[in-house]
Amino acid sequence: MFSQNERDELLDVVNALADAARKITLRYFRAPDLQADNKLNDGFDPVTVADREAEMAIREILAKRRPDDAILGEEFGNKAGTSGLTWVIDPIDGTRAFISGIPSWGVLIGLDAGTGPVLGVVDQPYMGERFVGAFGRASLATREGTRDIASSTCETLGDATLMSTFPEVGTATERLGFEAVRDCVKLTRYGLDCYAYALLAMGQIDLVIEAGLNAYDVQGPIGVIQAAGGTVTDWQGGPAHNGGRILAAGNATLHTQALDILSKFAG
Repeated sequence: MFSQNERDELLDVVNALADAARKITLRYFRAPDLQADNKLNDGFDPVTVADREAEMAIREILAKRRPDDAILGEEFGNKAGTSGLTWVIDPIDGTRAFISGIPSWGVLIGLDAGTGPVLGVVDQPYMGERFVGAFGRASLATREGTRDIASSTCETLGDATLMSTFPEVGTATERLGFEAVRDCVKLTRYGLDCYAYALLAMGQIDLVIEAGLNAYDVQGPIGVIQAAGGTVTDWQGGPAHNGGRILAAGNATLHTQALDILSKFAG
């Protein structure tokens, strides 16, 4: 679908986007005077100046370097394009963690070619870790260098480690589905936002199950996980790039076992 020159250009662009967002988010992370606004009348969904400035910086670069591409961003919505490509942006995934000083948040960037991401980035600025998945290769860049990564080979639920952001997953029925898988695995942990997907891509954990997500929450992680050899679908085995209920697994065999359970709760 893409020539080598096009692939190189897209990777150069996505790294420029992540660099710009990293610089801005680090300026505000753990700042003592950082304030958060609430997007909800009922509940708490925070947004900060860091979210808004990071997304604007990304959009400004895309306006110069990829003006024909569409953009879907959490903070500033849709921008139409003519190329058939859409940049899907969450400038800070895990804003609750961000305002709490917890480094489990990240900058998420996906490039959707129409049927899901062909390129994905999960960037954790504070730890200096950038997970990139594109064109069949997944890598982790740190301050020490860059290396290829691959997802887990664990093929048995009883040996698996499962993660989710919140213990209370989605609706009451969705929570029952999550708990049915949780009761089969070796270890369950909570609270890492997008960083859980990064850990899955590098083979540290085996499963992530969530519900109620948006496209900008998942397209970056899906791009990384699939390039690392993992599988991501909804709870019925269908495409997950538009959000909703998410089942991510390190490999197809483990994914099938978890899906057999979750699909019973996906009606």
